[in-house]
Amino acid sequence: MQHDPKRTSSNIYFICERSPSLTSAEDPCLHNFAETLPAEMSLKIFRELDTESLCNALLTCKLWHHIIEESDCLWRSPCLTVRAVCQREVDRDRRDGLSWKVTLVRNYKRSFLKRDWLRGRYSNVCSAEELRDRRMCPLDVETWGEILEAELER
Repeated sequence: MQHDPKRTSSNIYFICERSPSLTSAEDPCLHNFAETLPAEMSLKIFRELDTESLCNALLTCKLWHHIIEESDCLWRSPCLTVRAVCQREVDRDRRDGLSWKVTLVRNYKRSFLKRDWLRGRYSNVCSAEELRDRRMCPLDVETWGEILEAELER
């Protein structure tokens, strides 16, 4: 099947801020969807993003930043995913009154590192040189205890 640019362009539509009607892709009136859609619809769109994409969207523009920053519900689900690995850390942060976003940001990288340690990814490391290319972050005493217990069970 060949690509027909005339046919494709006539079938693509965007919502235009100036009028409630749909306009074609050739119309120069292409705007930010968050300016035209109700906040609830924008939240539904942002809810489909993974954690990294959500953080990138936060930096896109002031409107997106405001919507994402003020919507604790967007951060809850990814934070609960991180909690599967860092339950103690996430529970402590939430008990201390931190928002879902702050809790996620504090524990996101830690969860990947802790998961890798617990799965034995670093079990055969002989020197610090082997870890040089790995992203590391500080871990607390309890986390190191969990890792050491897992290593002893192997």
